Amino acid sequence: MSAVKTIEWKDGKVRMIDQTLLPRELTYLDCESVEMVAEAIRSLRIRGAPAIGVAAAYGMALCAVVSSSPTAGELRDELLLAKEILASTRPTAINLFWALDRMMRKASALQDAPLEQIKRELLEEAHRICDDDIAANRRMGELGAKLLPDPATVLTHCNAGALATAGYGTALGVVRAAVESGKRVHVYADETRPVLQGARLTVWELMQDGIPVTLLTDNMAAHLMRHQRIDCVIVGADRIASNGDVANKIGTYGVAVLARHHGIPFYVAAPVSTIDMNILSGDFTPIEQRAASEVTAPMGLPIAPEGAEAINPAFDVTPKELVTAIITEQAVVYPPYLQNLKGCLEQISDER
Repeated sequence: MSAVKTIEWKDGKVRMIDQTLLPRELTYLDCESVEMVAEAIRSLRIRGAPAIGVAAAYGMALCAVVSSSPTAGELRDELLLAKEILASTRPTAINLFWALDRMMRKASALQDAPLEQIKRELLEEAHRICDDDIAANRRMGELGAKLLPDPATVLTHCNAGALATAGYGTALGVVRAAVESGKRVHVYADETRPVLQGARLTVWELMQDGIPVTLLTDNMAAHLMRHQRIDCVIVGADRIASNGDVANKIGTYGVAVLARHHGIPFYVAAPVSTIDMNILSGDFTPIEQRAASEVTAPMGLPIAPEGAEAINPAFDVTPKELVTAIITEQAVVYPPYLQNLKGCLEQISDER
């Protein structure tokens, strides 16, 4: 399911869907330079933590492929600059930095290789990161689908589908897998102010797949929960602290509080690359602050008086106590998160 191809390498360029134009038009952007990839990430033409990571990997590969540096040392300097440019785009999603570090480790391992080999293997590494993301999403979907009743009504916040990943999706990957297994699933999608990723992207994506979806404004969720129309909440994540605190799109925390009050399971679906064991809690997660104009004039349409002040944190942190379980490609992780997330990562290390 889901024929959406968010990002790919095509004809020597990084091709991605321009998500700022959805759902009005489906347009592809071909990035020919690291600067174009960075601008696409910064401006939300591509967004979603896993997709940003894949974009960063392909950005690094693009830097290498188009480079005219005559030596491996000079190419490495170009890659370090490319890493700096891409790392400056969005601070919250840990997948961005994870992918950049993985690409630089690959470059370092190839420092004595011929230039053409370095370029070829860096592109192959980016392809692996892309393919691994899709495989992880499908495995997450299989594990998470078992948590859903049949029939199921699922509330989502923001977009954590194929558009937020290399393909298939995290939270929506769980939905897709449940539907593929024969379960009847109806999704309620929060519009997700101020950029409306739920309204513009989640609804569009699910309609493409023929999965029943109903749009609601952010302030309708409590009403639906109170009247027993929501079986569970599934969201994605941009960074998960070692203790299980979850940073996700602004408004997620409020949904989690509502779910706890109404006795509704609150699940987070994210690959292990989203787990940041280097921070003790969500208090240490950097929260991106975006332009006030996204609030005062969403999609370019002014809704507030000219000159009005607005705040625009792009993410909030949901405390671990409100998270029922974290669905990864390795396992469904339950509390205590500090112990069990660490065990999940150690399992990967042992397998490698």
